[in-house]
Amino acid sequence: MLCLSTGARWGEASTLKSAQVKSYRVTFLKTKNGKQRAIPISKELEKEIKQKSGELFDVDYESFRTKLKSIKPDLPEGQATHVLRHTFASHFVMKGGNIVALQQILGHANIQQTMAYAHLAPDYLQFAIMLNPLNGGMEI
Repeated sequence: MLCLSTGARWGEASTLKSAQVKSYRVTFLKTKNGKQRAIPISKELEKEIKQKSGELFDVDYESFRTKLKSIKPDLPEGQATHVLRHTFASHFVMKGGNIVALQQILGHANIQQTMAYAHLAPDYLQFAIMLNPLNGGMEI
């Protein structure tokens, strides 16, 4: 649920401690690019995480991958856990999320990595009407 709710990589989520969750944010300390990243989370997810103290996960990558594959067996090799990250990113864009915000959430160093999801927002140009200063608040 954590990876699906935040777009975190399993390697980032697996080292998470409950102390890294506060004020409806989760802070990932051990990230792929070495930079800390704070992601907003729901009240419900924070409540669930806070029920546990210390390390949140006591399962290694291989065990997690095996369990996930038993639920969804047709995942490509190497994508068993990463599919949660892709699902998060895809739904974020399809629901109108900002591509630059998604870049920060996913921790991509280069916007080009994040642009792989841009095709999922075919109506993104409609925001030009809504955001136009001459629009006067008209809805699209």
